[in-house]
Order: sequence, then C-alpha cells, then structure tokens
Amino acid sequence: MSPSYYESLVENYSDLLTVDDLRKVLGNIGKNKAYELLKSNAIQHVRIGRKYKIPKKAVVDYLILIDSKG
Repeated sequence: MSPSYYESLVENYSDLLTVDDLRKVLGNIGKNKAYELLKSNAIQHVRIGRKYKIPKKAVVDYLILIDSKG
C-alpha cells in the first residue's frame, strides 16, 4: 500500500497519539501488544512519566515497515 494510505489512517488524530489511539489505528490490538510494541522500540515514542506519546510519523513508518515485510 502507498504511504498516503497509512497517513490517512492517522489524519484525524492529533500529532501525538496515545496508547489508546495507537490501539485503534492498528486495528483494535490489545493493550499488552501495544505496550510491547512501544517497549521493544518497534514504534518510536516519547515517554513522559508514565504516559507514552507516539508521533503520527512513527506509526506510519511502522505500518510501512510491516507492510514491506509482507
């Protein structure tokens, strides 16, 4: 799929997504899986205290990466 498709998945979210936003964008994945992706640095993020902030670009980059792996 084209990068513009993945960008369209996050266009209605703020520039920094929350874990709940990430879960929705990735097809309602479980909370544990979302935290696993963040803790393994599969998706770049910033942690502020106990909160994770995930840039839209990081989510798009992740989706492109997993799509390219087939």
